[in-house]
Amino acid sequence: MEQTEAADQVASVMHVRCPDRLPQEQYRQVLDLLAGLSPIVQALPPTAALAELKGAVRYHRADARRLAEVLRVRAISHLGVDVRVGVGPSITVAATASAQVPAPGGVLAIAPGQVTAWLGPLPVDALHGVGPRQAQILRDYGIHCVGLLATVPVETVMRLLGGRAGRLAADRARGIDPRPVIPQTLPASASVRYSFDRHVLDGAAARAALLDLVVRLARLLRRRGQAARALTLTLTFAGTSSWTKTRRLPAPSAHDEDLRILAYQLMDAAGLQRGRLTTIALRGEDLVDASLVAEQISLDGAREDRLVAEAAVDRVRDKFGPRVIGPATVFRRAS
Repeated sequence: MEQTEAADQVASVMHVRCPDRLPQEQYRQVLDLLAGLSPIVQALPPTAALAELKGAVRYHRADARRLAEVLRVRAISHLGVDVRVGVGPSITVAATASAQVPAPGGVLAIAPGQVTAWLGPLPVDALHGVGPRQAQILRDYGIHCVGLLATVPVETVMRLLGGRAGRLAADRARGIDPRPVIPQTLPASASVRYSFDRHVLDGAAARAALLDLVVRLARLLRRRGQAARALTLTLTFAGTSSWTKTRRLPAPSAHDEDLRILAYQLMDAAGLQRGRLTTIALRGEDLVDASLVAEQISLDGAREDRLVAEAAVDRVRDKFGPRVIGPATVFRRAS
């Protein structure tokens, strides 16, 4: 009983990793099992989830590790799915722990008093939220493990990785992560479409319409706080025939430029030639919570400028409406 009461003094977070390419229906069933243990579950599609266990520990009269083991047993026995589960006092620690569990499954629980000692020896790229390029920059500077990163002045890390990204990395290396688990089931996809007034043969007009869809989809994702792992383009032609193709993004994104590049690649793959288009639809697939996407340093000044401009354009649209500003190609087509 004393162990349960002690565990209840801190927010215990469970991070669950399902097998890659798990069918969506089985993923939903894992979420249902998780909801049977805790009322606070945050889906992280396509194959991960978070749960806040503070109240669940008291309700079930079991510690956080025991609840994680119960989830794993139920997933195996009911669904035939093994999961990797990390438990810790914060999202960063729990997610880092689940990644350290070897496949196919298991449980790794880190108590609050063990965080510093456990994180310290891990390589910097094992810390949840630190991407490969960030890790390489840190290693080039001589920072190879999380413990060493925790000792480097925050200002130095900010200079190496950039302001916000550096601050986050420095804080998380020290076990600082105040983010709460937010009950949330994200939509599986987000889509936008454009229907032409008449059959379109002009490739330039079709590409302008596609660019308009990219801008609309990207803004929709950013407003939702989501990022897409893949895009699906559907072209409908006169006579109701259609063409559909899906491609994955190099990394989850909700930025105009990233979505535009992939959308244009999809359009090029269609080889339209003289096809008479009636409708274009663009759908973002495998959506994830944007706050959990690792922020990479692009080392590309032009890209950083575009992202700053994108944020400014979003503020203008929020204040004056979505159609007051946008790519010149789109406005020329509309005029």
